[in-house]
Amino acid sequence: MPTTALLLAALSFILEQTVQSAFGVTGLVGLAMFTIGVKSANVPCSCLGAFMLMLQIRAVLG
Repeated sequence: MPTTALLLAALSFILEQTVQSAFGVTGLVGLAMFTIGVKSANVPCSCLGAFMLMLQIRAVLG
C-alpha cells in the first residue's frame, strides 16, 4: 500500500511538472481545477479546468 501511494504521488508530480513546463502556470491551474472538479464531483470546476487546458493545448499546437 505505501509503495503504491508513493508511486502514484511521484507520477502525479511528474505529470504536473510536465504540464507546467509545456503550458506554463495557466496550464497547471487548469490541470488542478480539472482534477479537483473530478475528485469532488464539481461539474463547473472540472469543465472550467478542461476548458483552460484545451485553450492552452490549442495555443501550443497552433
